[in-house]
Amino acid sequence: MQIRDLPYPDPGTPDARSGPRFLYWLGRNQLRGQLKSLSWGLLHQLGVAGLPLGAGLAVQAVVDRSGGRLALAGVVIALFGAAITVGDTMLHRAAVTNWITAASRIQQLLSRKTAELGSALTRRVAAGEVVAVSTGDVEKIGWFVEALSRFLAAAIAVVVVCVGLVLYLPSIGAVVAIGVPVLALAVLPLLPRATQRADIQRDKAGRATELAADTVAGLRVLRGIGGEELFLTRYRAASQEVREAAVRSARMWALISAIQVFLPGVLLITVVWYGALLAGDGRISVGELVTVYSAVTLLLFPLRHFEEIAMAYSFSRPSATRAARVLRLERTSYEDERGGLDDTRPTGDLYDPATGMLAPAGQLTAVVCGDPDAAGRLAERLGGHAADEEKLPSVLLGPVALDDLPLDAARASVLVQDKDPVLLSGTLTELLDVPASGAVRPKDALDAAQCDDVLAALVQASVDGSGDPLRSRITERGRSLSGGQRQRLALARSLVADPEVLVLDEPTSAVDSHTEARIAEGVRRLRGGRTTVVFASSPLLLDQADTVVFVHEGKVAATGSHRELLRDDPRYQDVVTRRTDAEAEAGTGTEIEITSDGGALMPTPLAAREPLEEIEESA
Repeated sequence: MQIRDLPYPDPGTPDARSGPRFLYWLGRNQLRGQLKSLSWGLLHQLGVAGLPLGAGLAVQAVVDRSGGRLALAGVVIALFGAAITVGDTMLHRAAVTNWITAASRIQQLLSRKTAELGSALTRRVAAGEVVAVSTGDVEKIGWFVEALSRFLAAAIAVVVVCVGLVLYLPSIGAVVAIGVPVLALAVLPLLPRATQRADIQRDKAGRATELAADTVAGLRVLRGIGGEELFLTRYRAASQEVREAAVRSARMWALISAIQVFLPGVLLITVVWYGALLAGDGRISVGELVTVYSAVTLLLFPLRHFEEIAMAYSFSRPSATRAARVLRLERTSYEDERGGLDDTRPTGDLYDPATGMLAPAGQLTAVVCGDPDAAGRLAERLGGHAADEEKLPSVLLGPVALDDLPLDAARASVLVQDKDPVLLSGTLTELLDVPASGAVRPKDALDAAQCDDVLAALVQASVDGSGDPLRSRITERGRSLSGGQRQRLALARSLVADPEVLVLDEPTSAVDSHTEARIAEGVRRLRGGRTTVVFASSPLLLDQADTVVFVHEGKVAATGSHRELLRDDPRYQDVVTRRTDAEAEAGTGTEIEITSDGGALMPTPLAAREPLEEIEESA
């Protein structure tokens, strides 16, 4: 795999049972790249190891005043120098390729898992954790994959040099052969503590990242309530904890680096001192002493890879563990026990056995929940995004369980729009270019979602001067737009997709009542004959629904039209009018009045409300 061939057509199925197993799986899937990197690394390291031989021959040739041997030494040095140049260049190329391809594979796996789990992912893994895994952890894992082949080449080179010195000069070679393993293993007792400190730093950094992400996401609200300074103080404290943890971790790694410098220096001094004694006694020649000295000096270079691989593994192992924890999450706990169906799109009523909620096919059904969080969970479950820990039966679309469908078929059949939808950067045309039936034109969807002012704002902010709103660019997450404008564009995108079942979670919570009324009419008109489920508590939306389902404490408590439920169910009245228990007991608060101008339902003071029978007569 070359960088130009990325992304992978299929990143594969990872072994996510543990962090080390995941690292092994990555290395096994990049075996060809690792072998290529190892080959170039051996060429480079053996070229470095061969230089002392040429240097020793050259010095001895000068001592013996032999021009022929001096020329031969020059040729040997030139050959080893060429090997170093070519090997180092190609090693860097191959190693970086391994790094980037490994990081790309991990990011593809994480992206696929994120798409599979949807919003259930952030309920089971903190948002900051997901961000940290997909950024910093990917880099650390890629570092280990890249460093592994270089370490293996360096280890083989060290063994070759030690064996060569023992054969070339046994008296000094034995000292080197004993000292080098001691150098390589000297830092092992410090690695667990260094790894622990690195883990602490990483955990604190993840919490700081999560706090920063939450603060940025809620900045508009924080400014409205004057809470910026509070969250800024919290983030400062969190960042200081990260700094302190980073300093503690850096101190440990500095100690390891110091040991890796000090002990090789001691070995070098010992070899030079002992070799000088042997040369003084005439037991070895000057050229042999220079050869051994150069070999030990250059041996320090591959030894640095031992420290690097220790650091890379210490950092990448917890990173791989966190990545594996995300990758082994499953959409449902019982999906593997059921046989998958072929990729067909079922039709029929949408039914949730857990709550008893039924959305008849081809109708607009409104769902009212007293608990907004419960409403969000139910909306996700209707799209087949149930979390493992819920242990609930699958939602049925006609006779088919959504959890039995292939993921792409389930997503194509039921589309869920969250209450806080995300807009990606790009032009409006690109935003609306989604997999769709083709039955709904973008213009019709924009009209139904009441996006006229959004289009005008995009034209005004356009930099190309074309005057075409569809060519205007939307900034990342639509931050240049208001909350209501983002909400309406997301609704238009969902309407363009035209799925068999469209589930909308509070699609008009950020718009005014007049716009909300027009949106309700537009959605009903455009989705005629298609199944639509709207989670809402707004009377303007509820009055447009064919059926209203009231869910109380996790179960369907009542079903009927908005007017029927308003008349017959006090609990429904409390939710729709947002009336507290104290207000209900005192007979105060707000209630819903049914007007005679088209049947719209508007809030009115409860004390001024007419008897319900008179309201029905006036309506």
